[in-house]
Amino acid sequence: MIFTQYYLDCLSQASYLIADETTGKAVIVDPRRDVAGYLADATSRGLQIVGVVNTHFHADFVSGHLELARETGAWIGYGEAARTDFPVRHLADGERISLGDVTLEIMATPGHTPESISVLVHEHARDDVAYGVLTGDALFIGDVGRPDLLASVGVTAEELGRMLYDSVQHRLMALPDAVRVFPAHGAGSACGKNLSTERQSTIGEQRAVNYACQPMSEEQFLEVVTAGQPAAPAYFVYNATLNKQSRNVRDVDAEVPALDAAGVEAALARGARVHDARDVQEYATGHLRGSVNVPADGRMAETVGMVFSPDDEIVVIAPEGQEQEVATRFARIGFDHVVGYVAEPDAYLLAHQDDTERASRLTVVEVDVASARPDVQIVDIRNAGELEAGGLPGARHIPLAELSRRTSELDPDRPVLLYCAGGWRSSVGASLLRSQGFDDVSDILGGFGAWERAHVTA
Repeated sequence: MIFTQYYLDCLSQASYLIADETTGKAVIVDPRRDVAGYLADATSRGLQIVGVVNTHFHADFVSGHLELARETGAWIGYGEAARTDFPVRHLADGERISLGDVTLEIMATPGHTPESISVLVHEHARDDVAYGVLTGDALFIGDVGRPDLLASVGVTAEELGRMLYDSVQHRLMALPDAVRVFPAHGAGSACGKNLSTERQSTIGEQRAVNYACQPMSEEQFLEVVTAGQPAAPAYFVYNATLNKQSRNVRDVDAEVPALDAAGVEAALARGARVHDARDVQEYATGHLRGSVNVPADGRMAETVGMVFSPDDEIVVIAPEGQEQEVATRFARIGFDHVVGYVAEPDAYLLAHQDDTERASRLTVVEVDVASARPDVQIVDIRNAGELEAGGLPGARHIPLAELSRRTSELDPDRPVLLYCAGGWRSSVGASLLRSQGFDDVSDILGGFGAWERAHVTA
């Protein structure tokens, strides 16, 4: 058997290739949209990709099922409850898919979404204990999938939560302890609240340490699973919908062009927005006025979906050599209007000094002075679960994922001071507010962590 896990740090997303070495037949599970890596691996190993399985309609990224089907002729499989605009193979609970001796077995595990499935992987068709189970977003390492993301499209969060209880407590926990667990996401994903950095586990380990896998009533499960969930990025509904549709298929070798000064100015004149993917400090030193800073060194794709819209035309300012990777990350969440990148950012900024500015980043000492002023609006953009660690006195809580739609709660004529845990997200949030007309915006160098350390020491 060939079993390969592919992991994207910027989305905390895992996909899988499973193949039978004798027959050469392979299936890809939960593929990302840029599929060149799967195709290259299949070619190098002499494999034929015959099927693509999505464990559910993903909300945090656009799946590459249409791209793989176009390139390979593979069938596309979803759970029985899935309804799509394109032909699919509906996979029934208990159905077995033979790749040769290697066999996949479908388990219906609804709850994160109604159509969610898990995939048992049998290295040999007659094995009593499966090699592993691909759990999608039903069961994570240290957590379970949140049941509230589809509450607005016909199924309530409570109904999904009860489905998830049965899927986790009665179905997945009924598997033998030795079965390996391979989820679709890891730490950082907004699809759960307590995901581990580990990329695989076992049923036995999750039975012992996962809070949601402990024996409990259905009501207790609903309460503990729904408490403290992070705010869902606005693009999640867009992606979940897009994954059901016959959308544009991305070319395997897709690239965006370099833009000279005239090209940048023409795009800006059309209303394009600027995404500055450089390091936080480099951005703070000097950036194009109105640009939004989402650095490429962190959770760029998911964060981009919080501060830009799918229809926005985007001009990218990226670290040297990362221009195409930045554009690909936009495409991974279905944001397909990156018109190009600034060919020589330093030269462009130098030539357009009248259109550049610096970002205000305050030290802890400066924060103490600023926060004492009655006109300063202090905004905590961390997720709900982070608030237990404490916060600045008088801070208003607006998670970064909600900031774009809640700016009306802030007065653009008064100073704003934002903070997150370490300073990365606050640079994003501060740049977003500046792009929307807020003139006096600062964030905290080192975030709440730096502020807390200084005050504990004091």
